[in-house]
Amino acid sequence: ETGSEDIDILPNGLAFISSGLKYPGLKSFAPDKPAEIFLMDLNEDNPRAVELRISRGFDLASFNPHGISTYID
Repeated sequence: ETGSEDIDILPNGLAFISSGLKYPGLKSFAPDKPAEIFLMDLNEDNPRAVELRISRGFDLASFNPHGISTYID
């Protein structure tokens, strides 16, 4: 609804999407909503973004993803 900040697509068709960037001077459509990371499987007939759960103990209040990248070992 409010858009994503960045996306990284793996060779196997999985896409990781960062959303919720709050930046001075940038309008936020959901200023009180915490940032999120979504996963989308582009191999599905009707792919949809699914929010990934972030581990307990992680400071969601200060989570402000600007970009996303993956590392394949």
